[in-house]
Amino acid sequence: MVQPPDESGGRRVHVDAKTVGTAHGLHDLLLLGQAGLTSLDEVAVAEHPLIEWHGGGPEKL
Repeated sequence: MVQPPDESGGRRVHVDAKTVGTAHGLHDLLLLGQAGLTSLDEVAVAEHPLIEWHGGGPEKL
């Protein structure tokens, strides 16, 4: 789950209800290897059906 942007523009990222980091761009979401989503590029991350976008989609990064 990618949370809505905070005041700095970063978006907290949760995997199985655990915060795993803050994304400031699509490349930061490549940390989703922790969720078993490996070998993803930025386009795949933006469109992957297992990623829930809250407060706007990948265009907000």
